[in-house]
Amino acid sequence: MKIALLGYGKMGKAIENIALQRGHSIVIKTSQTSGYDITKADVAIDFSVPSAAFGNISNCINNQIPVISGTTGWLDQYKEIVSLCKKQNGAFIYASNFSLGVNIFFELNQILAKMMAKLEDYKVDIEEIHHTQKLDAPSGTAITLAEGIIDNNTQYSKWELDNANQGSIPIIAKRIPEVPGTHNISYTSPIDTIKIEHEAHNRQGFALGAVIAAEWLVGKTGVFTMKDVLNIG
Repeated sequence: MKIALLGYGKMGKAIENIALQRGHSIVIKTSQTSGYDITKADVAIDFSVPSAAFGNISNCINNQIPVISGTTGWLDQYKEIVSLCKKQNGAFIYASNFSLGVNIFFELNQILAKMMAKLEDYKVDIEEIHHTQKLDAPSGTAITLAEGIIDNNTQYSKWELDNANQGSIPIIAKRIPEVPGTHNISYTSPIDTIKIEHEAHNRQGFALGAVIAAEWLVGKTGVFTMKDVLNIG
């Protein structure tokens, strides 16, 4: 499989290592938004920056190249990409986190949210910790977790960064050097706390999940998620 890496930072380099180990080749690796021929690739993996993601993904879809994206911070244009993908009969996967473990954690989060829905004494909060070079806050993973709670627990209708207003889920974002990513969900009452947590030990899990998703997407058409890739939920 010939892979285009759109975004060649730490994640791009980790993905490159995993892809080569799995017998694939890297035909494009760039942090630029233009000046490359995407048609040389069988599939593209976008881990760029919010300002570049929409252009990168659109270019792939318009050229019939399957594309997965793990870039966060651009999702106000997500519906446009979905429409373009359907119009061009393309193939696209977006995930706020490609880690296999995190996607299992997403499912656990939704199950727990349903269980806690009628227990009004428990108040939920989300904490996420990442390295100091992470550009966005809260993380896309934390937002996905919050949305999973909102969809399954009528006590909450929105999330807010650091705030805890009525009906909102507070997300506390911390930035600490050399932390790949930790997310925890806490339900706290006056008598106890229930907590679930996912802690990444390195970037390898994110990179492996991205390559597995790319392998899965080749030859398909449509807009998919990691639930489809892992056949969960």
